[in-house]
Amino acid sequence: MPRSPEIAASGADNPTVLVISDQRDWHARQMEAAFAAVGARVERVDLADCGFDTRSASGLSLPVLGSRLPDAVHVRTLSAGSFEATTKRLGVLHALTKLGVVVWNHAQAIERCVDKSMTSFLLGQAGVPTPPTWTMESAEIARGLVEREAPRGPLVLKPLFGAQGKGLRLIRRPEDLPAPEDIAGVYYLQRFQSNATQDFTDYRLFVLRGRVIAAMMRRASTWITNVKQGGQPLAVVPDPKMERLAIAAAEAVGAEIAGVDVLVTADGGPTVLEVNSMPAWSGLQKVAKCNIAEAIALALMETLERRPAQPRAS
Repeated sequence: MPRSPEIAASGADNPTVLVISDQRDWHARQMEAAFAAVGARVERVDLADCGFDTRSASGLSLPVLGSRLPDAVHVRTLSAGSFEATTKRLGVLHALTKLGVVVWNHAQAIERCVDKSMTSFLLGQAGVPTPPTWTMESAEIARGLVEREAPRGPLVLKPLFGAQGKGLRLIRRPEDLPAPEDIAGVYYLQRFQSNATQDFTDYRLFVLRGRVIAAMMRRASTWITNVKQGGQPLAVVPDPKMERLAIAAAEAVGAEIAGVDVLVTADGGPTVLEVNSMPAWSGLQKVAKCNIAEAIALALMETLERRPAQPRAS
């Protein structure tokens, strides 16, 4: 149904874009500037400060906007919190989408990517090459899996909810597995993939609305290549096969914006390691030809311009 006048877009000429970020870091400032440059009115808020208010016209409480809704939302980061707090925050994003607000990325895509096991499941279901992956809660089952699979090569243990290469462990034998309480009770194990080069390299491709707009090779002295962990970003032009793979990975999780990590394995085939729905790009921007924040802002504004003015679902 149409949105009520009380919660209609904030202005006929200048749409309002809400940048979701738990801090006003470099990325948040980049997005604020980019949206302002394309004519939007920009507000930033931590999703932890937003909530539900069934007495309000929208049913939501968005501190920086009062009773108004934004025209669009760009989700840059979500702050850490309890399961209950995270559920509430994602609920606000679901509600905004329900009310007709354009949300990038929408809550479902974020949920799919935050949970690495769901990402792996969706990649496998879509036929996107990705390493063999197992997820379980039982330490006994995890030890049995390592006993069975480690003779074929090591496994990588990753935090189910994690980013920037933090908390990764190489597992070569059952004794290498940590206690369940050290990993929040879930074992996410992925076959370690050796690459086709003598050093440690992989690729990050930045996908925006079904198109790769920037890419880099990451080179490191260890197998953890994330730039935040010391990896060196290098300019690269990905081949068409790698581009198609990254686009298919973003489509599999339903993300308008995605940072897709790709490894070229020793047998020469590219495989998707991870898909990030809130990718950072400070390292990538150093070697990218395009302004990534500007590209996101322009794409989101174009989406708003193409949407029918009325009605919006509620």
